[in-house]
Amino acid sequence: MSRSSAAKRRLQPQPRADGRSWVADDGAHELAREVEAELEAELELGDCASSDPDDTPFVEENYSALPGSQQEVLRVELQDRLGAYLSRGRARVVITDNLRTMMSVKRGQGVYTFRLHHMFIDAPPTILRGVVAYAERQDPAASELLRSFIDANEDAIRQRSGARPLSIDVEGRFANLQEIFDELNEYYFGGAIKARITWGPRTKRKRKRASIKLGSYTVEDELIRVHPVLDAEDVPRHYLAWVVYHEMLHEIHDMPIVDGRRVYHTRAFRQAEAKFEQYAEAVLWERQNLHKLLDR
Repeated sequence: MSRSSAAKRRLQPQPRADGRSWVADDGAHELAREVEAELEAELELGDCASSDPDDTPFVEENYSALPGSQQEVLRVELQDRLGAYLSRGRARVVITDNLRTMMSVKRGQGVYTFRLHHMFIDAPPTILRGVVAYAERQDPAASELLRSFIDANEDAIRQRSGARPLSIDVEGRFANLQEIFDELNEYYFGGAIKARITWGPRTKRKRKRASIKLGSYTVEDELIRVHPVLDAEDVPRHYLAWVVYHEMLHEIHDMPIVDGRRVYHTRAFRQAEAKFEQYAEAVLWERQNLHKLLDR
């Protein structure tokens, strides 16, 4: 077996007895390559979390309950810390509350996308160096270090009965949803909107679309999702902001049932929507460019 083949094999998910995986398949065609050098950064295994509770790194166990703005501060801080260890490219971090996959890494267009369970928020430098070492070199020592860290932080993995784990992904290639949300929340709502926001799943389009749902608001999760087709260089910021603003309105406007049907956009809702300062420009841009969004 070639060294390249060995590297590809190491990228496969690592099963555990409880059914979880600590690192997901990265897509071997993107990351697998010859491992030509040993890990340069020294991994101080003694810094890993021990079995002594007093020695275990602090974990932000209530991360999912924090306001979106505070979650974003923690995410950016972790992203900056990881980026400092990358030898090339830049880091993009998505913090999750996943119950099965604790960590996964993908690389594309010079960006390493790390999807990390919130237990990594306050991970010590040794662990973050291990995350980068695995992403860049698939280093076996880093693999074992990360496995030990995850096992030591078992209590940070939320065991919720019947509830879906939510992944919050706010930083796109061209727009940060949390920044837009916070600006709108302060300017139009006085900071009253409590919802979280995320880009929707980034999946490949399988067939031509006849329609597209650019945004949604889920009452149960208090979560706004924005379609990733809007994370594009040619989508004006004011249009993306209008979509976000529209979904924010759903948190404060009733959705009554009239003649057996739920009305999502009441007259009061439409009047509030029209108060968006660039409402006319946003509507015009959508009319002129909707066909492009459908084709993406």
